[in-house]
Amino acid sequence: MEARGEKTNTCGTICLKYLLFTFNILFWLAGGFVLAVGVWTMVEKSEYISLLNSSYYSASAVILIVAGAIVVVTGIIGCCATLKETKSLLIVYFMLLLCIFLLEVVAGVLAYVNYQECFPFCYQLDGELRQNLKETMQQKYQQPGEESITQAVDKLQQEFKCCGSNSSSDWSDSVWVQAAKKEHMVPDSCCKTPSDSCGHRDHPSNIYKGGCIIKLEDFILNQLHILGAVGIGIAFLQIVGMMFTCCLYRNLKEEPF
Repeated sequence: MEARGEKTNTCGTICLKYLLFTFNILFWLAGGFVLAVGVWTMVEKSEYISLLNSSYYSASAVILIVAGAIVVVTGIIGCCATLKETKSLLIVYFMLLLCIFLLEVVAGVLAYVNYQECFPFCYQLDGELRQNLKETMQQKYQQPGEESITQAVDKLQQEFKCCGSNSSSDWSDSVWVQAAKKEHMVPDSCCKTPSDSCGHRDHPSNIYKGGCIIKLEDFILNQLHILGAVGIGIAFLQIVGMMFTCCLYRNLKEEPF
């Protein structure tokens, strides 16, 4: 009877090990995804972030990179603890999972509370961002020392197929258009088929008429929705992982060494 009991215990422990190891692989992949999105945002979309003249979005990208790195490291520690069956590493792993989960809960509650508090004024914040983008385009495009802004505006308008901040008419008040005595109506990057001096004509058949700020906001919101879904998935995985960790730790403690 004792031998049979030991065999059942050992089989249970092996199953828990494989389950926890599988969880760690999923957890590690989720952390890698968050890390990749943060790096991609900093590398590929940093120009767009600079146009908004707000540190909020660049800080969000940094937070994604840090959070993703922590999750990846935690997943590696979990794999080591599972394969080596080291109880001290399991404790460290459990505490890391618990801390990350509590931070996610606190961040989610704060985000919800802040949204509820700002709700009547949230549109004012959007208006401020719109004004920042409009002023950046009008004041800094094609100006000396602002080559990076010029490249970012051109890339934004071509990638999102838009023109100006709110609409193509924003360019009529820009420093660049007024200095050129309206030889250019809009930048060449507003054209549906870009070519040299194609911005002389602002007919709807030639250029994009819609503004960039709405499309940029939609892009950011879509990214936040994806990250929110991933965050919920990671939180669920953490709960499951903590349960498996506790069970494995208990089984290892009961088994003879």
